[in-house]
Amino acid sequence: MQERSRSIFRFQRTANLLAALVLAIPALASASALDQFKTFVSSTKSAKGEFTQRQVKVVDGATKMSNQASGSFVFARPGKFIWKYQKPYEQLLQADGDKLYIYDKDLNQVTVKPLGDALGSSPAAILFGSNDLEKNFTLKEGGAKDGLEWLEATPKTKDTTFERIGIGLKDGLPQAMELRDSFGQVSLLSFQKFEKNPPLGAEQFKFVVPKGADVFRQ
Repeated sequence: MQERSRSIFRFQRTANLLAALVLAIPALASASALDQFKTFVSSTKSAKGEFTQRQVKVVDGATKMSNQASGSFVFARPGKFIWKYQKPYEQLLQADGDKLYIYDKDLNQVTVKPLGDALGSSPAAILFGSNDLEKNFTLKEGGAKDGLEWLEATPKTKDTTFERIGIGLKDGLPQAMELRDSFGQVSLLSFQKFEKNPPLGAEQFKFVVPKGADVFRQ
């Protein structure tokens, strides 16, 4: 039962990546969320930082957070990123611009997928993909909440896990993402300690299969 629970949690957080991530450029606080985010996307070629991820549930009218996970990330547009879960279980999602590699350390197992299929209209496409956001998403202002200005991104295609993605910004910086899937589940990503446009090595995103790992291609 414990292993089943861990497997379900791994699946949820993996889906939430395809999901996600973040960063920023100074902008006027009075600018709309859409203007701030477009400026951020057009000027941020790479970034790195840390994240926390929580499931949001409403129990008896009260909002509760559960299944907290945390880790680090680094990305370079378009389509290159390393998204590493460190707690409560280690898991790595890494893309080299062509393929997506999902490595589960406990199982010593690697799953390989075409990156285009994995990104599509996912939250990861917003942060790691090209700058042509409005090709795959309908963007609109989401209003103010929790001290942030929110942008709503709705996938134009129905063939996606997520029905709506919220991006919270403050002073021109993405601070959070709210992911609502087609089953009504909500996940909240918060970003910390990011560095914009850091120098990255040419081999930074090349994935090396761990010794003895089983590899499955989809």
